[in-house]
Amino acid sequence: MTGERAAVVVSDIRKKYGDLQAVDGVSFTVAEGEFFGILGPNGAGKTTTLEIVEGLRKADSGSVRLLDEDPWPRNPALLPRIGVQLQASSFFEKLTAKEQLETFGSLYGVPAKRAAEMLELVGLTDKADVQENKLSGGQRQRLSIACALVHDPDIVFLDEPTAALDPQARRNLWDVLRAIQQRGKTIVYTTHYLDEAEILCDRVAIMDKGRILAMDAPATLVRGLDAPTHVVLQRGALNADDARAITGVDQVQEDEVSLTIATRRPAPVLSALAERGTLDGLQVRTATLEDVFLHLTGREYRA
Repeated sequence: MTGERAAVVVSDIRKKYGDLQAVDGVSFTVAEGEFFGILGPNGAGKTTTLEIVEGLRKADSGSVRLLDEDPWPRNPALLPRIGVQLQASSFFEKLTAKEQLETFGSLYGVPAKRAAEMLELVGLTDKADVQENKLSGGQRQRLSIACALVHDPDIVFLDEPTAALDPQARRNLWDVLRAIQQRGKTIVYTTHYLDEAEILCDRVAIMDKGRILAMDAPATLVRGLDAPTHVVLQRGALNADDARAITGVDQVQEDEVSLTIATRRPAPVLSALAERGTLDGLQVRTATLEDVFLHLTGREYRA
């Protein structure tokens, strides 16, 4: 973990809605300055977990310590120290981006000049005088995050911040999130994009059906899987029998488009393919968090 002190300590929290056990014995600790992701498909219990940690919802049992305080019942001492961006963002009507930030900031006694700094951080300086409802989806998400940061909180909670964004807007937001962490902030966020979490997070907790199935650095989880590397060739580039004869090849599959070699020793396999002049159009796919999820649940990941 990044820091030495714990910013968040969650111990065996549970939450039930009727017959649905939304959160089922979840525990984790987030260090100061850490980028911590809670991953899983829709309905995994991510948002409920986050809302309990933020103090927006009461757990049926278990405990939460947030910056050494109890967030429930609503704790006024914590409010200036946390920033929350919910799945559905609400803004003041008919205000420009700059006015939104100035208004949010005024609730915390933040000077108006802070708005310009936040607009620059999230890449919206040129949209300062544009009304919120005239911004694109990605721009509104960035403005929402800026509003959560305007009072300079110690911890930022982000619930599915890149949901429904196009690929370019998602990547723009990644830069914003990296910049936030570089300022020393602790980030706790939920997502159902496993590729995103693999890039951004120091550690991740993979959730499904209200439980944490695994928790560690993304690279450590993937390494622990001991999954083969897949080398994909264009069909016709190499005969399947010749591929099977290469030292280090575990399995060969062929379809109408490609030939796929599975190996746990990619270096000699790639060297042999290079000697055969079959590197054109070659793709190498290593294991990902999606493979980890598949291994843990026995079913394909569905966002």
